[in-house]
Amino acid sequence: MEYKVLRTKAEHTRALQEAESLVALDPCSGTAEAERLELLAVLIEDYEKRAFTFDELDPLEVIEFRMAEQGLRQRDLVSMIGSRSRVSEVLAGKRPLTVQMIRALSVGLGIPADVLIGSELPKNQVPIAVTDRETIDWKQFPVREMERRGWFQSVRVTGATVQERLQSFLAQVLPKEPEAVLFRRRFQGIAIDEKSYYPTLAWTARILMRAREAGASLPKFDPAKITAETLRDLARLSWLDNGPRLAVEFLAKLGIVVVIEQRLRNAIFDGAALLSTNGRPVIGLTLRIDRIDYFWFTLLHEVAHVWRHLNESGSAFVDRIERIATSERTPDAKENEANRVARDALIKRAVWERSPARLAPSRESIQELADQLHIHPAIVAGRIQFESGKYNQFREFLGQGEVRKQFDDLLQDEGKEE
Repeated sequence: MEYKVLRTKAEHTRALQEAESLVALDPCSGTAEAERLELLAVLIEDYEKRAFTFDELDPLEVIEFRMAEQGLRQRDLVSMIGSRSRVSEVLAGKRPLTVQMIRALSVGLGIPADVLIGSELPKNQVPIAVTDRETIDWKQFPVREMERRGWFQSVRVTGATVQERLQSFLAQVLPKEPEAVLFRRRFQGIAIDEKSYYPTLAWTARILMRAREAGASLPKFDPAKITAETLRDLARLSWLDNGPRLAVEFLAKLGIVVVIEQRLRNAIFDGAALLSTNGRPVIGLTLRIDRIDYFWFTLLHEVAHVWRHLNESGSAFVDRIERIATSERTPDAKENEANRVARDALIKRAVWERSPARLAPSRESIQELADQLHIHPAIVAGRIQFESGKYNQFREFLGQGEVRKQFDDLLQDEGKEE
């Protein structure tokens, strides 16, 4: 269809779907597809500015994020808030921020005062009303695709009926627990509807199965070992030709398992962060878009979830990057925080704001910033594209097709996405 100004949710959805298809094609500059994508980006941005409004972030979450980012402890806030006991009370939500505290924290932590005055942002958790086996629609699982990709052959699956085989497959994840525990998993990050729920559940089960084997020889995960500097060290691996593969090894030494597995049909996302039943963090990546900038932002976004948000086996973050990375603020405070952590690990905001690559983007300024920060130029070019909405710019830097081939041995099946 020919798009004019988008006025309805249905028109917005169709525009997003067409834009996603065009992004996956990565059209050459000057082609009809590239012009169409640029037009869609403008129309989508215009609609979202008119249709979506969001509350302010929770001030305490912003303060905690800045503390973590700068490696500060509670005692470092004494000069801004008062005594140690007062700092503890403020961070616990037992004492409100005063005008004097807001002024001091704004200057000391570099947080806009209006953010510190804001109210708590509602959490965007999307539980599915599936709590026991009587309510499970076993026919909704993509059984044929799972069989074609060899998922049933890779584990001991028994049973004559589809339901029995699926129950046997899912029992591999929770061998000592009732399967209803798995179905109470809460997916956060993107909206999960009935159509996408079952393939998402099957995919996460597959990730946990593979992670159990891969994590058997890894050290125990210690949350204290993840800091803002750890994430920056991880981001600097992008400078190397085999950086994505080294990133998996880097995280393994921290006790975090990374599993590469293609998405299932109707489950359109790029990455996930979840906990195994023994408490080990697991990151799953689909490599849905095989580009260097997508890989690094997705990976760091999921590591941020592991660091800041993942605290129980019943929760999982499932993320579709192009839906969240372009927004400075989404309705979910945890996704906002993961975005900020990922962006700042790759390029600190203060550096980005004054960089010629942002102010006057060119091939030379992109390469210069990448060399300065020891990161891949795809990360700089990708950020320019996201912020400008001009996806036909600087395509030569993006590393199209350069990630997936590094993980051929980790991709246990090569079923084609339908």
